[in-house]
Amino acid sequence: MRCEKLGINPRGTPTFSNVLSEVDLNLKRAEYEEILSVINFFVHKMLELMKGIPVLILITDENGCILEMAGDEAIKNVIEQSGIKVGLVFNEHEAGTNSVNLVLEHCQPIQLLGDEHYYEFLGSSACYTVPFKYTDVNNLLGTISIMTAINQHNPFLLAMLCTVVDSIERELMLKKQNRRLHILNQVVIETTRNGIIITDRDGIITEFNKFAEILTGSKKQDVINKPIPDAKTNDFIKEVLQTGKEYEDMELILPAQKGQDELVCLFDAFPIRDENMQIMGAFAQFRDITERYHTQKQINYLAYHDDLTGLPNRRFFTRHIDELLKHGVKEKSIFAVMFLDLDSFKKINDTLGHNNGDALLKLVAERLKTCCNAPNQLVSRMGGDEFTILMQEMTDHTEAIHVAEVIIKAFEKPFAVDGYEFYITASIGIAFYPQDGQNGEMLMKNADIALYRMKEDGKNNYTIFEPSPNNSGIERLTLENSIRKALRLEEFVLYYQPQIDTLTGKIIGTEALVRWNHPTLGLVPPAKFIPIAEETGLIVPLGEWVLRTACIQNQIWKEKGYAPMSVSVNLSSRQFSKQNLVKTITEILHETHIDPQYLELEITESMTMNVEVAIEVLGKLKELGIQICIDDFGTGYSNLYYLKLFSIDRLKIDQSFVRDIMTDSNDADIVATIIAMAHNLGIDVIAEGVETKEQLDFLRSQNCHEVQGFYYHRPLPVEEIEQLLMNTMEIDTKL
Repeated sequence: MRCEKLGINPRGTPTFSNVLSEVDLNLKRAEYEEILSVINFFVHKMLELMKGIPVLILITDENGCILEMAGDEAIKNVIEQSGIKVGLVFNEHEAGTNSVNLVLEHCQPIQLLGDEHYYEFLGSSACYTVPFKYTDVNNLLGTISIMTAINQHNPFLLAMLCTVVDSIERELMLKKQNRRLHILNQVVIETTRNGIIITDRDGIITEFNKFAEILTGSKKQDVINKPIPDAKTNDFIKEVLQTGKEYEDMELILPAQKGQDELVCLFDAFPIRDENMQIMGAFAQFRDITERYHTQKQINYLAYHDDLTGLPNRRFFTRHIDELLKHGVKEKSIFAVMFLDLDSFKKINDTLGHNNGDALLKLVAERLKTCCNAPNQLVSRMGGDEFTILMQEMTDHTEAIHVAEVIIKAFEKPFAVDGYEFYITASIGIAFYPQDGQNGEMLMKNADIALYRMKEDGKNNYTIFEPSPNNSGIERLTLENSIRKALRLEEFVLYYQPQIDTLTGKIIGTEALVRWNHPTLGLVPPAKFIPIAEETGLIVPLGEWVLRTACIQNQIWKEKGYAPMSVSVNLSSRQFSKQNLVKTITEILHETHIDPQYLELEITESMTMNVEVAIEVLGKLKELGIQICIDDFGTGYSNLYYLKLFSIDRLKIDQSFVRDIMTDSNDADIVATIIAMAHNLGIDVIAEGVETKEQLDFLRSQNCHEVQGFYYHRPLPVEEIEQLLMNTMEIDTKL
């Protein structure tokens, strides 16, 4: 209201008329020289503690004249552009509602946030201002302000500024008192809150006040006329007496007295001289800063620790690695950086709420600390549900691997939160120094890459970082991003290669084969992108898309009236190893309404190396009614005996054997043996890669009556397959 009455335009920029000349400003600064030296000492400390937070500090005298500005240059530039600079005298009728004038008027701490300022250009700022004074006479000396962006607002800033100003006022008071001490007639004031010790030329105590007793735990009658009992303090006094050296603001930690915590003091010591400037004794004082020390310690702790779990945070972790590398790693010693991420943590938050999610993170932190409690191990929380572990001074990789296995094992036990008991797993990526990086940034990046690969490779385990075989990281990343984008923009298409009954010449099925319809490169063959998809784990979402699309298309053909036929879809090893494979396929069957008997999944022999797992997974798939085919048979390691246990419906003879059956007798014998043994086991056989009539005739002679290959058809897009099916249907109708 006052600003409106003064006619100030809140949308404008203030015009200041009262600015000290350089001469007057220098005189004012000289008058405040001692005060500014004390303030600058504490302001410097405060800015160090607030490193990373953009703030500007303003110091004014009792009339509102800006004596100094320090801190963030960006904020300073914005302020100076509005006319606010050193030497300016704040007046409300020019500056509008501002914290400096309010504090000078009311003499108490004030904060102004956002639109509480009168001028709109200050609407994105937060200001905190506190008065300071000589406490003995209570006369106002000026103000100290913190200015920052409104999104950095925190009531703690005002509280911290009040604490700093309290320390400043105490320092100003001490300096004022020290000036009153005369060389020969210094009097120890028993009411002071500082511990005072005075010695003679030989270091013998002549004065020892009450607070010196409190701080040191020694009684005056026990130390008077004796040397100083504390060895460290005694050494300082000896130096003062022998050389005339002065000590000021030295931080000392005094031993804890019985039933009390340790005390932290600022220590001053200087020589007492006679009229001839000869040293005749020493003066020492202890100023108790324990409260301030612990406040600063707490601020520092919060800056480097996670407030939820109490673990070191990302800043602490990266700084620790940098310090480790800076001071050198022992010869032949390595260290490991491990990234850990909880699997499906988002579901916990969504289901139980964020409070319970936070409770779970605390339990995870405790469990990790239990697993990693050795002196060379450091557990940190990076944020969210991601944790890191640093393992130092190792001689080989096995120690890190062992810890990773211990952690994975520890997560097998359930977590109890708010009456719920549930299981959650973790994935871990590991990078080693020096092989995986020479600096902290590279080690953390590679550990994160390893973690991502583990996530894509089935989760609930650990993996060690391996460099990409592609030497161009940028090229690999570009390809990976392009595949991700292609999945999102539906750039992938399916081609279908007909499978033929050689006795009738009819199409009995198709194999779905993925192609990339790139907007600029055109149709990209699988050999160009499948290896990258396999390596990055994108083969899993791509494989699921292929399976779902093939089932939908096969159902469409059935609904159009074409004769029912099977569609074959290749499973990748990553898909086969995923724990939710059967669930995913079940969901796709329900979504697409395809009859399971018309879906055939092709797996490679290498996927069945773990016989027990293969039997379990394939058994569940067979229960769904799906057909199972071993692809590229003859190139792997399958034992024909196991094929019966796997409930295999069909073998696909690899085209590398079919290609040379007319010229290589060994290949011909292998193909004939596979066909004969498969028939004996009641398993159908299909040959791929048939390109000539001679190959077809040989396969017929061996009773292999299902083939696919260029002799009949190349892989075809949907439209051409439909044309084939339509032609076949027309022929059947005529017959």
